[in-house]
Formats: sequence, C-alpha cells, structure tokens
Amino acid sequence: MPRTIAIIGAGPSGLAAARALDKAGIRYVGFESAKDVGGLWNIDNPRSTMYESAHLISSRTTTQFHELPMETTADYPGHRELARYFRAFSDRFDLGQKFRFSTTVERVEPAEGGGWNVTTSPRDAADGMNAGGEPQTEHFDGVILANGTLAHPSIPNFDGHFAGEIIHSSQYKKATMFAGKCVLVVGAGNSGCDIAVDAVHHSDSIDLSVRRGYYFVPRYLFGKPADTLNQGRPLPARIKQFIDTRVLKAFTGDPVQFGFPRPDYRIYESHPIVNTLVLGHLGQGDLRIVPAPERFDGNTVHFTDGTHADYDLIVLATGYSLDYPFVDREHLNWLGMAPELYLNMFPPTFNGLYVMGMIEASGIGWQGRYEQAELLASYLAAQENDPAAAEHFRKSAENPWPDLTGGYKYLALERMSYYVNKDAYRRTLRRLRKILTRKAHS
Repeated sequence: MPRTIAIIGAGPSGLAAARALDKAGIRYVGFESAKDVGGLWNIDNPRSTMYESAHLISSRTTTQFHELPMETTADYPGHRELARYFRAFSDRFDLGQKFRFSTTVERVEPAEGGGWNVTTSPRDAADGMNAGGEPQTEHFDGVILANGTLAHPSIPNFDGHFAGEIIHSSQYKKATMFAGKCVLVVGAGNSGCDIAVDAVHHSDSIDLSVRRGYYFVPRYLFGKPADTLNQGRPLPARIKQFIDTRVLKAFTGDPVQFGFPRPDYRIYESHPIVNTLVLGHLGQGDLRIVPAPERFDGNTVHFTDGTHADYDLIVLATGYSLDYPFVDREHLNWLGMAPELYLNMFPPTFNGLYVMGMIEASGIGWQGRYEQAELLASYLAAQENDPAAAEHFRKSAENPWPDLTGGYKYLALERMSYYVNKDAYRRTLRRLRKILTRKAHS
C-alpha cells in the first residue's frame, strides 16, 4: 500500500498540512471532530472557543495564505468571514474530500513494526458527543497533530467558594449574558480585554482583574494596520523595542495611568494586547482595574491588596494549556510546559509524529503555518525519494538547535513556552527546506 499520513484537525494548521502534502504527492487522511473545516474559527464547531465579537488581531494581509488572498476589504475580518475563508481554501484545492468530518481521534499509539495506530469514533456534529458508533483503528505511516493550541482551558484554583456563576472565556459567546450583572473578568490578555469591552454595554458593572502590566498596540498606526509597517525589514530586537515603546506611548499613552501595573519586561517579550478600546472605556469610567483574586466568600471576591467586591459572574480569561490528549506525552518529548520539539515540529527521535501549529508568534499568520507544512512535506518526500537527504535533516537536530527567539527574552509563561520570533522562525524554515530540497535534487 502507498504510504499514508494521518492529519488530525482541519483548522488553519491542518489545512496547511493537507495542501502541502497534496502538492508533494503524499497521501493523507484527515480527521476533524466538527462537521466542517475552520477549527476554532468555526463557531458552530462544538469545540470552538470563539465568541460573537471576535476578529483577527493581526491584519488580513499578514495573516492570510499567500495562495488565496481573502476576498474582503476588511483589515481585521470577523470570525464568520474567516470561517468562510477556510471553506473557500479547502474547496479551492479540494482538501476537504480527504477529511473525515464528525470524527474524533481517541488514541494514537505506536504500531508493532513501525508507524502508528489511530483509533477514531464518530461524533454527533451538533454537540460533539459520541454518536454511538464503534471505534475504528487504522494504521498510518505518520501522524500530523494539528488540533490547535487554544482548546483546553487553563483554570486556576482559588481558595473559598464563589456563590455566583464562574465560566471560562472559552464558554463565552454573546455579550447579552452580562445583562444586569456585576461582572469580574480575570485576566487581561486579548480575550479578557475583548470580553470586558463587550460587557461594558450590558453589565451593571465590570471589573478587570490583572496581575501584571501589558503593552497595548493599536490596530492602526499612521493610518495603516500596525503590523504591516516595516514588513520585510526586521530591526534588531533592542532597536525595535526602543522605537516601538516610544511610538506606543505617543499613540496610546501610558497604561499605568488607567490602572494597569507597569510592565516588568520589555515590549514583545510577552504577547501584546491589540485592543485600545479597553483603555478608552477605562478613561470613561465604564470599567475599572482590580488586582488578582485571593479568595472567594459567597459572592464576595477578596483581592491581593486587601480590597473586596461583590459579583454575580466571574469570567476566567486565563488562557489555555497545550493538550494532545490522544497520545502519550513520552512520544512528544514533553519535558516541561510544552513538548521540546525540533523547530516546534519534530520530536528529536523522529518517531513519525509531527506537530503543526505549536507556535505562537506576533504576526506569523497562517502563511507561517504553511511554511511549516512545506518543510514537513519536503522531509516526508525526501524519506521516500532521497533517504540520504532525510537522514541529513535528522542529523541536523543533533546539533545545537537554531535560535528562534530573534533576540527577545520571552517571559517564562506557559503560553510563551512555544513562542518564536516570526522573522527568525520563517528564515530558519526556508533555509532548512532549501538545503533539504537541494540535497534531494543533487
């Protein structure tokens, strides 16, 4: 039988993998638990963490696949337009016909004699629950994990008991749920700030709990989407940090004056907040900043500075944890907060598992994921057509791994554990793919 690769997930990373494998002539079978492509951007996907007001925080031209520009004039399209875009990308290249939708991967296990056994179950597309069919196990020569990084909620523990309602931001869909309520949003990342801005228009009161300082990047600078400036000419980290910190102060002011703590790190060492509306609402008195919760007592939340307040609803905008629940962690070289993978893609043992999309990087877009997929497809093709080139690539992982930080000292946070600098990362992908394909054709 021809060699076949399994792809888990039909979001942006899974579609990128499917397109690259298709172009390289490599057989694949895709599995997607929802009934359509799009991953978390498909709000009708039972596993989607999307909410109605969600839009891109990177601009359209820096985010889209180069092969298929978005048919919109919006610089920051909303999730429904993006779901249509992924459907158009899938249809344009006939990718969806090789995916099995409403099918959930239950287990991925090494097979005797090599390769991997993938066990799947049918899912009810309406609620994501098991549809009652018998599990099916199939053998594949390799498996690409592209099930995303923003699906497993990270939920902190607090002392005491809260008598009101607590939800994670992954459960939030519409702002009307805040009507008539006193709301506390815990976490001031991009989702937390979005939700706080939504709640302003419906809640009786809204507080935003923060533990550390943030840098706020406006969507537009000098009349253009902020992330389109200086494209293709990356500055050294310290110079960019020096310049951009001063530009942001000129455009957004100092967030400390709105109640935020002063950041104890440089800009871009954590993911910036692309939402200046929250600063406007703070300035208008529509919401306020409070410290981190320390304990709950009925409807009362006691904060770390000794103050307290009463709430009806708490929204935990506390992010997500990496989760590949269907495969044992030992197979992914999972040593700390994230798997330790060569180029964030390849286990050092090159065991036939490959991870797509385990990268966070400001401005890397879906094209960056596609360049990941191109390198992976080139490696898989070399395994078949030029084993020596594939072996040379594997040997490169025995050397010190490339520095993918671009000179930035990222915070030691779970989300930042797989963060890369987009320019350093994409340069490395292109360089290694060029070497791999040159050896394969020499």
